[in-house]
Order: sequence, then structure tokens, then C-alpha cells
Amino acid sequence: MLKLLKCSVSAIILSGVLLGGALAGEVNSIAILTPEEGTDYGWNQQGIDAAKAAGKAAGVEVVVAQGLGYGDVRPTLRELASDGASLLIAHASGYNTSAPEIAKELKVPVAIVDTPNGLEKGLVADYTLSGHQGAYLAGRLAAKMSRSKSVGIVVSGEPPSWNSQSAAFAQGVKAENPDVKITYAVIGPAAYSDAAGGKRVTESVIASGADIIFGQGNGSSFGMLQAVETTKATDGGKVYFIDVIGDKSPIDKGFLLSSVVWNIEPVYAAMIADIKADTFGTKHYSIGLQDDSVKLLKTAAIPDKVWSEIQAVRDDVISGKIKVDPVYDAAAVRALMTSVAQ
Repeated sequence: MLKLLKCSVSAIILSGVLLGGALAGEVNSIAILTPEEGTDYGWNQQGIDAAKAAGKAAGVEVVVAQGLGYGDVRPTLRELASDGASLLIAHASGYNTSAPEIAKELKVPVAIVDTPNGLEKGLVADYTLSGHQGAYLAGRLAAKMSRSKSVGIVVSGEPPSWNSQSAAFAQGVKAENPDVKITYAVIGPAAYSDAAGGKRVTESVIASGADIIFGQGNGSSFGMLQAVETTKATDGGKVYFIDVIGDKSPIDKGFLLSSVVWNIEPVYAAMIADIKADTFGTKHYSIGLQDDSVKLLKTAAIPDKVWSEIQAVRDDVISGKIKVDPVYDAAAVRALMTSVAQ
């Protein structure tokens, strides 16, 4: 069931129905479309929260269309455009074909992901973000804290954002301790909401010896976390989970080691500014450690000494002493692993 939530945050909201998109330089409202509900402490929730925050700061209306699934969203895009949205944020890689079509059809700016080459001035911007710097720190952390010297990476697919973090995590593990085994497993080609698959695959990676799991999966991450909570490591001890994008601390039962947290608000704020400046669709957007738009979550499970060491590594990444380049190709990611689960 489609859910539309209008957050009226401007001092004055135009009454009635606004027809068509805004002219260049005008931003009356923005809309974000997400495939899952904004309650996943991850991709969907962070996107929605960021859109609301950016809209509030800019004084524009924000419309949320959530739980849309991964099918055809053209009708929803048309509806939102006809209601006057000045920007449509298509917050799923599955929307990166339909959204540009609607942008050209209705002359409404859209933002898409996982299509860096899809820029079109005034119409299409891409925000394929990468938290690879934070994932590198997570890899260093995992290698420091693994008892078995075996860690796992479980992903719900292999989109560019996941690939860059998987590669950086593996690079961090190897930089900290090249003897640590890294097992890599993919739930499915687009298993973003497959919680049951996330649980099953994570259990198999734990059975292979991993006592720390780096999981990337939207809704499927809940299955990963459940597996960590209910499955002992091969030494009989606790398995820890490192999440991405959001902060699952509110639902943690003592198994969350950390998370590579993203703050997408500056990206959406920049998009609004670019529409006003008539530069939308001419540049790429990024997040990183330097401005805390990417950061590693500190939990009670991380000893203070280890955290201090990780913060020193963070400083070296920011200064350029340690260089972490994103790796987007799936084959190159797999080549970094000790083993790839089939």
C-alpha cells in the first residue's frame, strides 16, 4: 500500500494543487521515494530522515512515498510531479531507469543512485554514495577484535555502494592483520528485503568460522542480525555484527559492534541549492569522514584502547596518509576475499 506523508515545514505552504515542476531556481517541495518503510535503521530511514532535515533547513515542503517495493514506480513519480514536486529523489537503484524517463517526460528534476554516468543538466543527478572510508575503519576494527581471526561479509546484492564498502572493509582487515580470513557471501542479485535469506546466509558464514559479520542489506540486515543473535561462533562465543548506513542501537541486544553510519542530509541540501543555482545534474555528490557525513559508530562493545587506535587510523585517512580508493567492480571486490561462499 502506497504511503504518502507530507511534512509541511515551510513558513508558508501554497494551498491547492501545484501543477508541474518548479521553474529552474524555484524549489517549492521535494519528494523522496523509498522501496521499503522508513523504519529499517538503514538505507530507507536515513534517506527519509535526511530529506526531511534538508527540506526543513531550506524551508520547503517534503513529501515521503515509502514502502513502494522494487517494481514500476512511474505512476507514483507522475503523481508526485503533478502535485508540484520540484525534485523527485528516487532512493533505490531499481528506480534509476524509470525516474529519468519521467524527468524527461514531465521536465521535473530527479535524483537517482547507481548511475554515475546518467547526469543530465537540469533533469538528472546521480548520488551514488560511498562509505568506503568508514568501511575501511570497520575492517581495521573487525581484525583487531576477532577472536577466531575469521570475519565475514554478507551482502544483499552487489550495487556500487555495497561493493565499495565491501572492498574497503577487506582492505582494512588486511592492513590490520593479513592473516585474518575473510569470507564473502551474496544473498542474491537484489535481495535487499530478504530477511530470511539474510539469516540463512549469515548462519552459513558463521559456521565457516567468522565471529564478526559485516552486513549490508536494507531489510535483509534484520535477518543477519537475528542470525548473529542466535548462532554461536565456532569457539562457542558471541558473534558480533557491524551494520551500515544507520544505527540499530535502539534494537540491539548486545550483538552490535559498530556501524558505518551515513548522513545524507548534506547531499540533499546540495541538490536543493543546485536547483536554485541552475547547476543540478552537473556534478557528483560524495560523503566522507572529514565532515562526519560518514562515521564509525562507537558502542560499549568496543574497548576504549581499540577505539583510540581506530580514531588514529581515521585521522590518517583524513590527512591522506592512508589512502582508501573506492572499488565498484564486483569481480575486483571478490578478488580481495579469502573465500567466496557459493
